[in-house]
Amino acid sequence: MRPLPANSRVFGRQTGFTLLEMIVVVAVLGLLTIGLTQGVRAGLTLWDAQSRRTGETAELDAAARVLRTLLSGITPSPAAGFGAGGASSPEMKGTADSFSFVSDLPTGLGTTRRADITLALSQGRLVLRWTPHRHELSISPAPEPTETELVRSVDRLELSYWGSPSPDQAAGWRTQWDGLAIPELIRVRLMLGADDRRRFPDLIVAPQS
Repeated sequence: MRPLPANSRVFGRQTGFTLLEMIVVVAVLGLLTIGLTQGVRAGLTLWDAQSRRTGETAELDAAARVLRTLLSGITPSPAAGFGAGGASSPEMKGTADSFSFVSDLPTGLGTTRRADITLALSQGRLVLRWTPHRHELSISPAPEPTETELVRSVDRLELSYWGSPSPDQAAGWRTQWDGLAIPELIRVRLMLGADDRRRFPDLIVAPQS
């Protein structure tokens, strides 16, 4: 009988992983799974926090855009003349906590309508009260103002106006505006509630800009 070749034993051996190797592989996979789970959890937590933050500031961003559009759209009355510092507008009156003016109010349909608008604070809310602007008196009673909320949880509203209300007054920041001239600048400052984490940066708008 002829002897088997020396390398014949190689073909007869069973190959595979040892128990120790399998344990190491399972342990490594477990660590990777834990790491991926923690990473996904941290990512979801950051995403949720960012979403909440975006939702909290969306109201302020929208209010700032609306105010900038309305205040920059202030124009003089067609029958108005000219005064020092700018065009006159007798339908405008400003105090430290309210401002009444005439501007173009967006309708939401891609158009605007002329409106008599008052910006004021009401029960902790920054609101716009407006009625359609009437160039001539009508025998029918004036409509009740429509109130639109811009920002809630407001402790204080501070308004100031830059310019010269009359020729005998120097230009500067004022908390009252009773002159015929349109202010060169209007500043809106909101102080939110103590528990409110949001901040509203001072909004400074140049009418007719």
